[in-house]
Amino acid sequence: MPTDQNMVELDVRPIIPREKHPTIHATFETLNTGQSMTLINDHDPKPLYYEFNFEKPGRFRWEYVEQGPEVWKVVITKIA
Repeated sequence: MPTDQNMVELDVRPIIPREKHPTIHATFETLNTGQSMTLINDHDPKPLYYEFNFEKPGRFRWEYVEQGPEVWKVVITKIA
């Protein structure tokens, strides 16, 4: 797992649903290669994984660190 200095935390739980994915994508794009963000959500962000896989193939690593039932945390690392 990346060090804290390379980690951005993004809690999307308080964000209105239609703004969540655009906010996550925009945050990912601000990362430098090798940096990560911890995504915090109130449900499994699996649809987001498929979106990333389609739009950013080979550019990220996805690692669950907490899988519900109340909170899901995923570390998304920019690898290219």
